[in-house]
Amino acid sequence: MNADNKIGQLSVSPLVLGGNVFGWTADTPTSFAVLDAYTDGGGNTVDTADVYSAWVEGNQGGESEAVIGEWLAARGSSVRDGVVIATKVARHPDHTGLAPATIKAACEDSLRRLQTDRIDLYYTHFDDESVPVSDIIGALDDLVREGKVREIAASNISPSRLAESLAFSDREGVARYVALQPHYNLVSRDTYEGELEELARRESLAVLPYYALASGFLTGKYRPGEAAPEGARAGTAAQLLATERGQRVLAALTTVANAHQVSEATVALAWLAAQPTVTAPIASARTVEQLPALMALADLRLTNDELRLLTDASA
Repeated sequence: MNADNKIGQLSVSPLVLGGNVFGWTADTPTSFAVLDAYTDGGGNTVDTADVYSAWVEGNQGGESEAVIGEWLAARGSSVRDGVVIATKVARHPDHTGLAPATIKAACEDSLRRLQTDRIDLYYTHFDDESVPVSDIIGALDDLVREGKVREIAASNISPSRLAESLAFSDREGVARYVALQPHYNLVSRDTYEGELEELARRESLAVLPYYALASGFLTGKYRPGEAAPEGARAGTAAQLLATERGQRVLAALTTVANAHQVSEATVALAWLAAQPTVTAPIASARTVEQLPALMALADLRLTNDELRLLTDASA
């Protein structure tokens, strides 16, 4: 798996490893093992957020960043220099929103937990429309100028606010969003396709979809008429399984997976990666055993007929 996709000055691998499970459903030793296996396999980009995993009883947010920081410290500077670390601001309980002072304080806390001197890719996790884009971009530009952030990006933002942000950056000659992280997968296409997709294409933004496997639904482990596996995300998958569209998508995934002798998860990620504006999908592995199916994305090329089959099934 080579780092051959560009995000501004950064080179990222075909699969971005989601860090939401670290410190939640994956304990520290397991998280270290997953990170080691991912980087040993050629992966180089880890995506997290300062809020992960504040929703868990007893957690305060920052648990994922702290685990990644411990791993970076244990592995040394050569590993840190070879890995792209992406994190996000706006939803940590102590730093909610995107006021300039909030962004800067949250960044300092993220740097401390990650045990690093720079964040490679810093996202606004959710837009804060109470703050002018000039203030948000201005604060992010300060962080870039100070060397604490290399590139900036946006997630969960409206097309109009994204366009306004990009126009401000261009007009003022300051840091500019280079990437967009939308909710996008085979069973959630209207969350990205349309106006947001057109804007990303027009502005040459790298696109890194989250929920790439629809909370595990697109891995194929959920089947009609079978008892659903238990877990933190089983409820979402059960809802999708109850729909005709969800069942059509699963059937199409299985057809293509069987043809290539790969898993449904690999096919779902390959479909995403084949979409014109997508740079690399994001997917998380709770165990080392889950990782090979995700990383196999780099070696799978779907035919036009297979892509059409999947696209039609998900319509």
